[in-house]
Amino acid sequence: MSSVLYVCVRPERSAADAEHRSFARDLGLPRLHRIDLLHASLETVEWEQFDGFVIGGSPFNVTDDDKGDTQLIVERDLERIAARALDGRTTALFTCYGIGVVTRMLGGRVVLDHPERVQAARIRLTAAGETDALFGPNAPEMSVFTAHKESAAETPPGATLLATKDDCPVQAYRVGERLYATQFHPEASPQDFADRMAVYRASGYFDPSEYAATERMVLSASVDGADLLARFPALVSS
Repeated sequence: MSSVLYVCVRPERSAADAEHRSFARDLGLPRLHRIDLLHASLETVEWEQFDGFVIGGSPFNVTDDDKGDTQLIVERDLERIAARALDGRTTALFTCYGIGVVTRMLGGRVVLDHPERVQAARIRLTAAGETDALFGPNAPEMSVFTAHKESAAETPPGATLLATKDDCPVQAYRVGERLYATQFHPEASPQDFADRMAVYRASGYFDPSEYAATERMVLSASVDGADLLARFPALVSS
């Protein structure tokens, strides 16, 4: 079986632990390997031996003006993983914050023009998405959880748009055959996302005065992101 590494970039331990459990569940890998880049660099593990990587979300933003040394190191390490996937030497799936890192690395623009508050959003697959190994079986649309402040302004150079949405056009893309990036969170179930809301209640992803109503909306949603993750190990092995 191919080995997959979950790459954590969340400072909040409770949210990080929960995200790890979510990825492990949906990937079907109960003993999913893990590294927390806020506490250890890639140099502390034999990262080049892994066949696949899944990169979680973060309250960090690529557009932040006041990046500390830790965030700069995190972004450098994420770029190293992306570069390896670009070369076809591994398979990587970057989510949320990670799509900004990859977009900038490719020479694209990351902007604050298309924020999405906590929601279960319907995204449309493009023609390329409908034939993609990860996305295709969910064509023509998917329901996914989104919550972010920045996004790619447009599909970056060299990437193929896989999923879109009117008010945030770049929802997912692929570069080559092994590098994927999603603006949304494929790993979160309704309960996962509701639990995450409690951690980030004051972080600007939703109106705190509407917490109860937003939580009800999240818990009543039906989302398809887990389908992508369930197919990821087979892609890694191919």
